Amino acid sequence: MPRRTRLASLVAALLLTGGCAGSPTSNSSTRPQPAPASPAGDADAGSPGAGVSGAGAAPAGDTIDAATMSGIDVVFLSTMVGHSERTLQIVRLASDRLRDDALRTLAAAIEATEADELAAMRGWLPTTGPGASAAAHHHEGHGDDAALDRLRTAPDADVDRVLREVLADHQRSAADLARAQIDVGRNERVRDLARRIEQSRTAEVELLRGTP
Repeated sequence: MPRRTRLASLVAALLLTGGCAGSPTSNSSTRPQPAPASPAGDADAGSPGAGVSGAGAAPAGDTIDAATMSGIDVVFLSTMVGHSERTLQIVRLASDRLRDDALRTLAAAIEATEADELAAMRGWLPTTGPGASAAAHHHEGHGDDAALDRLRTAPDADVDRVLREVLADHQRSAADLARAQIDVGRNERVRDLARRIEQSRTAEVELLRGTP
């Protein structure tokens, strides 16, 4: 399949995945769609609610009973919150400088999808009880800060290549985390989210690395 056709298919899949992240049983025709991609630097992705408009947030009351989640489920969600916050930082840092239209489209789809997933995961995390301290940890410094420095200092001619490298490594680690959660998680909704994350991030890495 031509690469541009594969890209279009992935973008559609990403938006559909993000749209159902808040509630696997919700009606997709009435589910709010992911928020439009925000301009780089509009908000700090590490702060609560950054990059998520009312349209992209999880529906009110969409929570999971903490009693149905294991400590592993809570740690996974908390870790993925930190990971998605860093993803938003990465794509926003480079979005205004990208030259390749296909890469710009992919980056925008990733941003919209992960902003939607981020809202859902924050709504699912417990605020009291066992595991709450892990959920409250925002994973400051999550990932390799040197990667952000590479993007900040990359010459305009190299930004596309540097983003592909940085984002591919970052998304591969998300796929690895999600793959592990599928095997050990207790809550089925969390495991279902992990399956979707593993599939979408793996496909993104293939596109970013130019895998046929």
